[in-house]
Amino acid sequence: MKRTIIAPALLPGAALDELKAWLAITTTRDDVVLTALLRAALDTCEVFTRTMPIEALCQEVLPSAAGWHRLATRPVRAITALEAIAPGDTRTAVDPLAYQLDIAADGSGRVELKASFDQGRVAVRFTAGLAADWQSLPEGLRHGVVRLAAHHYRERDAGGAGAPPAAVAALWQPWRRMRLA
Repeated sequence: MKRTIIAPALLPGAALDELKAWLAITTTRDDVVLTALLRAALDTCEVFTRTMPIEALCQEVLPSAAGWHRLATRPVRAITALEAIAPGDTRTAVDPLAYQLDIAADGSGRVELKASFDQGRVAVRFTAGLAADWQSLPEGLRHGVVRLAAHHYRERDAGGAGAPPAAVAALWQPWRRMRLA
């Protein structure tokens, strides 16, 4: 499975304004850097919680074998297209009668291929995300994203990455999805 984000989550000016207020920055000189740090913090939030925070249009490529295939990204809001990928990367829409879609209450998405395809892969296009936009993102997640971006901005010359600071992890913990081995 390989996920591609077709249309990333939109970050309105309000997100940048929150970060600049947290850092007490009043100029626009660092806006590009701060926006990049917000995007990186959103990515870190997804890795930590195993939940895509803000809605984005995504695509995952799955094998074309018959049976159920689970999408790795969560929570899935809508599965919008299914295309067979031929060896030359040409794509054709899959007949809707040849598959079945399922989105469970926990946000996991699945695709059942009723038969195998000659093509080796199938591309599934879908929308995923916990919140539709920045403003509707739960307060703890949003504040954690801002704090992590601020942390990276302040520590930009110190180097090193690692896990999010404990204060950020505590804010994100209620949304963390755990996996049993």
